[in-house]
Amino acid sequence: MKRLHQSSPAQRMLRSRAGRTFIALALFGAGACAKRDAVDSARAQGRQPSDFPEVAVDAFQAMDGGVTLTPDEVKGRNTWMMWTAGNAEFWDWMARYGYGTIDLLRTLDSRGRSTRFARMGLVNEPGFRAAPRPDTLGVWLDEPVDATPSGIDPRVYGRASGIVGLRLFPNPAFDSAATKRWNADRYYGDPNYYNDRTLVRPYMVGMACAFCHVSYNPVSPPADPENPKWDNLSTYIGNQYFRASAVFAPAMSEHSFVYQLMHAMRDGTLDTSLLATDDVFNPSNMNGIFNVGARLAAATEEHMAGGTLNLKGEQPVMQVPHILKDGADGVGILGALSRVFVNIGEVHQEWLRDHNVLVGGTPQHPFEVAKAQRSSVYWVATESRVENLAKFFLRAARPMSLADAPGGKAYLTTDESVLTRGRTVFGERCARCHSSKRPPPGVDPTSPEAKAWFRQSAQAPDFQTDNFLSNDQRYPVSLIKTNACRALATNATRGHVWDNFSSETYKTSPPSDPIDVYNPFDGTTRRFEMPAGGPGYYRVPSLVSLWASAPFFHNNALGIETRDPSVKGRMKAFDDAAERLLWPAKRLGLASISRTVDESWLQIPAPYLPEALRSLADSGYLKIGPIPAGTPVNLLGSANITLSDAKQIPRLVKTALKTKNDLIKIKLQHLNADQSRALLANLVPDLLAISKCPDFVEDRGHEFGADLSDTDKRSLIEFLKTL
Repeated sequence: MKRLHQSSPAQRMLRSRAGRTFIALALFGAGACAKRDAVDSARAQGRQPSDFPEVAVDAFQAMDGGVTLTPDEVKGRNTWMMWTAGNAEFWDWMARYGYGTIDLLRTLDSRGRSTRFARMGLVNEPGFRAAPRPDTLGVWLDEPVDATPSGIDPRVYGRASGIVGLRLFPNPAFDSAATKRWNADRYYGDPNYYNDRTLVRPYMVGMACAFCHVSYNPVSPPADPENPKWDNLSTYIGNQYFRASAVFAPAMSEHSFVYQLMHAMRDGTLDTSLLATDDVFNPSNMNGIFNVGARLAAATEEHMAGGTLNLKGEQPVMQVPHILKDGADGVGILGALSRVFVNIGEVHQEWLRDHNVLVGGTPQHPFEVAKAQRSSVYWVATESRVENLAKFFLRAARPMSLADAPGGKAYLTTDESVLTRGRTVFGERCARCHSSKRPPPGVDPTSPEAKAWFRQSAQAPDFQTDNFLSNDQRYPVSLIKTNACRALATNATRGHVWDNFSSETYKTSPPSDPIDVYNPFDGTTRRFEMPAGGPGYYRVPSLVSLWASAPFFHNNALGIETRDPSVKGRMKAFDDAAERLLWPAKRLGLASISRTVDESWLQIPAPYLPEALRSLADSGYLKIGPIPAGTPVNLLGSANITLSDAKQIPRLVKTALKTKNDLIKIKLQHLNADQSRALLANLVPDLLAISKCPDFVEDRGHEFGADLSDTDKRSLIEFLKTL
């Protein structure tokens, strides 16, 4: 021990097996990304943006209540539903280099179609059926039973896969040599085979925005969620049933910590910083997109500078809406839509150079819009599409009324006095934040005059007409007091990957006041200082169609998960969430902390390891652990492992060594679960010291109505059902 103390923490880490593994993996990931060509494949092939035309074939006419669309609006919906912007190449890359996590071709396995919604929360595409046998290459793909709409070029959009939002493309690298090596049985059954980075799959799978955003229409729910029709689906409701672990880690053992991390994401949520990781575990819901026109009218002034000004239509000062939960993307709807496609793999040849995918550990660099405009045909093609996409949402993204849903009126009160009181309570207590209809200029929204104005406004017959039910402002998390992790995302801060997609207003935001965070190991509470420069805020969410969007909060943590898209199922979730919202004592509290449910390991498939590390693998995996069941996932999920801060490196090295030694002790001494948790409790101070979000309680905060009388709470709930 004396010899250990005579050397620096960095030297000790370099000599340790854990340290060598950690640093080699970080450098391996960074090196693999840095060597990739920044020119996308379309430009390398000499193709032009005109080779990827929009299409006005109204292939999804029955969706969204059969809304009548102009040709431009049809083009916009087709972009949302089918345009993958060349990202099939990225998801193929992820299948080979994603450390055994994401393989969308395996997600398409047709043998699971009949239970796909129940297992994964994914939406089966109408007009398909489960395949009775694999195709000629042994791949299990859903079979079409309806004719494919004419006029949709598969070279541009791929072909439908049987899952809404996933599009199938032939793999140009699947040549004669790859064909000889291909073994479908091993692909579906042998981890050493399907985790081999050199394996060439016969198909690539592209992802459209619809994959995460299309789900069941609340006012036209399917009789059977596994067999919806097009008129049962909505393009803009958001998939509230999506289950990340089943979709993105279907082949991973439940004893993998990565699986446990994804399993902790509640239904309908996804950590969108999972790929361009910012070392914050912050899953957030796929919320609906409603009343876009009213949203634009509620937009606030943002100042732009630097690379942001290269976005189409950007000006130094703009009135722009906030889309992300933390309002980080205050650059306008066109810029926000453009960023979405990059985040799902467009221009990945450049994007992967700007961060170390999944693993992190190295400094990020801004994804430069100007560079994408010069080097990527897919970026330019997408940039020309987003205006029609915005037109589509302006037309189609309408509120969905409970009164219009089958049997919905039975859930609504007929007592007008109750509704009148509910409107009054809403006007007095909620509308200051949750209304885009505002008092006259010069009236302070916090004044008694404004309170009276909101009270009167909420009683008006047209109060909900063209009302976004949000003022679209950003408020400090110290005021809202909901779980802070999503607000602490850093990808859009200055110099980070989404730098070009955030405003100067965001980047110069002062820090939120400190917050109190709970230590789940010793029961103590401490103050956590919030960083400046953007993080620490939440924008006000819209309450449009609130009855259809429970559970509540940005992380879907408030209320039960019914996994039932019927009106009855939605109302069961709404009633439970509304009760917990207004009666905080009914919340889970400490029981809402996301924890591992099985003993797990940090495990990396041997084929993904650098050659020098493969000897460390055991049974096909490099394993570090075990991590006891019941460990808060955020303890490790939000550990800042970026090797860029000189002050951070010694803390990180010390923590890595201590973690490795304690995990070995658990294994060698055969400690039981209680003993393991007690030992790991010694690591908590070190892990919290490098945590970017030591906030563990998921369903806390937003108690603004807790002091209302029970009668007022009940009246308010009845009014909320009508939104």
